[in-house]
Amino acid sequence: MESPRGRLALMKAVNEGRVEITPRIVSHWEACLQCRACEAVCPSGVPYGRIMERTRSQVRAAGLQSKELKRFSRFFLNSALPNPKKLRMGANLIRLYQRLGIQKLVRLSHLLYLLPGGIGKLESQLPPLSKKFFGPSDTVYPAQGEKKTTVALLSGCVMPLMQGPTMEATVRVLTRNNCDVMVPLGQRCCGALNTHAGDLENARTMARINIDSLMAAGVERIITSSAGCGSSMKEYAELLKDDPEYRTKATLFSDMTEDVTEFLVGLPFQAPTATVNRRVTFQDPCHLAHAQRITAAPRTILNSIPGLELVEMENPSLCCGGAGIYSSVQPALSKRLLNRKMDSIAATDTHEVITANPGCMLQVEMGFKSRGIRGRARHVVDILDEAYSLK
Repeated sequence: MESPRGRLALMKAVNEGRVEITPRIVSHWEACLQCRACEAVCPSGVPYGRIMERTRSQVRAAGLQSKELKRFSRFFLNSALPNPKKLRMGANLIRLYQRLGIQKLVRLSHLLYLLPGGIGKLESQLPPLSKKFFGPSDTVYPAQGEKKTTVALLSGCVMPLMQGPTMEATVRVLTRNNCDVMVPLGQRCCGALNTHAGDLENARTMARINIDSLMAAGVERIITSSAGCGSSMKEYAELLKDDPEYRTKATLFSDMTEDVTEFLVGLPFQAPTATVNRRVTFQDPCHLAHAQRITAAPRTILNSIPGLELVEMENPSLCCGGAGIYSSVQPALSKRLLNRKMDSIAATDTHEVITANPGCMLQVEMGFKSRGIRGRARHVVDILDEAYSLK
């Protein structure tokens, strides 16, 4: 049953009343990455992602989620993500915990692994938080030349806290390409993680808030530098199709949304003139390659940078195992996928991986660390911003 066809057969059997939902059946559904690679190649066009999300919603309503997913949902998906103040407060405490050296002492003592509830396992996955958080404001970042358009940037939930420099690089790249950039106040997490976990109620609430806050800015396009967020926002129309108040607005919002690489290539962007003499490889995020069918745009940008050698890895669109919260609720399977990805990276003889999704960046950096390799994962906009900054 560990295949798309097998999982669909189980869903059909449950919906037809031939089989009852059991923890064993749920385990097959929860083992799915929701990478949507099957959807991208399905000749029948089966909307596997949407079907799985509805199924997980049924599982959640029946109270049959695994204890790992229930725990993660209770403390993160249901509590922190919908509440920016609570999320920022928690992030400040974690950053203090890391910067004061407490984390290092705790990890050396192994005390966390004596605590219940998998706290030690979750703590071991904590990435370093940004020295400076990025966030919404009433600032308008002006185009550096003659303005072409005005865009709103989704700040999201994870990137401002863990990849603040990438968010700042995104703003610089957009203004360099003659866009006025706004990061409107009032926006929330895109809701992708909640949707994947079957928490459609919170996902719809956050979608409505984002539609109101981002469209009220009066912009022409809505940009994200997170593949997962982009996939989610482009599907707000489906998420809110039964909401008479938001149905039309959600369709317009989805049509206005673009991944930053997609948007830059469409402008078109200014090719850098400075030379960046390095070898890199590219990891296709699942929700960019499979859900949004965008593979050429990031490579077009990378290949425009003088001196940068792009070495393609084998099967670059195979999932790295990050998959949103998958690495936290399915750590063993996630590690197997990460090891496969790290083997593909190692074969390219490069120590710099470029991608276009925060979860992929965190997962690959964890892979480098686990192998004792001094490598790094960066976003496409990070290296484009670097090239622009060179003389």
